[in-house]
Amino acid sequence: MYEKDGERYFIVDGHVHFWKPTEDGFRRQSEETIVHDLFETGYVDHAIFQPASTTDPAGAAPGSALTERYPGRFTVAGLEPAAGNRKGVKLVTTEQAGRRLSDPCSYRFLEKCQEFGIRNVHLHAAPSLHPLDRDGADAFAAFDAAGLDEVAAAFPDLRFIVEHLGLARLQDFCWIATQEPNVYAGLALALPAILTRPRQFAEIIGELLYWMDENRITFASDYGLQHPKWLIESFVDFEMPEDLQAEYGELTTDVKKKILGLNAARLYGLEVPDGCGTTEPAAERDEIGSNSKVPV
Repeated sequence: MYEKDGERYFIVDGHVHFWKPTEDGFRRQSEETIVHDLFETGYVDHAIFQPASTTDPAGAAPGSALTERYPGRFTVAGLEPAAGNRKGVKLVTTEQAGRRLSDPCSYRFLEKCQEFGIRNVHLHAAPSLHPLDRDGADAFAAFDAAGLDEVAAAFPDLRFIVEHLGLARLQDFCWIATQEPNVYAGLALALPAILTRPRQFAEIIGELLYWMDENRITFASDYGLQHPKWLIESFVDFEMPEDLQAEYGELTTDVKKKILGLNAARLYGLEVPDGCGTTEPAAERDEIGSNSKVPV
């Protein structure tokens, strides 16, 4: 929980990893380190574990163990649909050369999600291998939303949370998201610009708010690449530059609360503590989920 200026923010970190705990891993992480970084110093109330890759699904098996030891704190979005015990899955196309999101194998995967009642599909839309081939067969992993419009239209009951936004082709993503109401934006990779390039971050978040609205954007730290503490503090303090407000509007406290946790809480059915909601009238809040732009 993060509190500032009398406001309480319920925090859901939508994209965290448990890097394999060996010396040759990206970073040796212990259970104690993760719990400390996320919940004790990082303000996070609930974290969504996602595997980092298909060849080394770190975050799934270790993450599953943590969900048992810390009930209510973790959710695992694994690489394979599983009946009865999973609310989210992850699709990573990077290592699957020659395959696209709209290929038949992806359709079979998504059909199985529907069969098992899994509605949250996290899509990796950023490069993780060198060299980056923006226009190759593996384009979705290379910052390209190729196939997203097709599968989002074909599976309207699923929610596609696009991690990293396909950031190098943000406009392509936004055009698809404004047309497909079941497409969401995960802010991992975009958020660190809030300190290093604040105006660029203002333009990124402004474009998302303009095309999608604030109900389909989710906070994600990409831990352990980034620590959630400084991202959350910076986002709560962030103000849209005055000269951009006429175009994008202001980042109000209500908008920040939705992005930092309330949107993901809705997707995953998490209970939000009293005093952490928005100031929207009850009738307006009730419309979220029934409105075609904001599917539940």
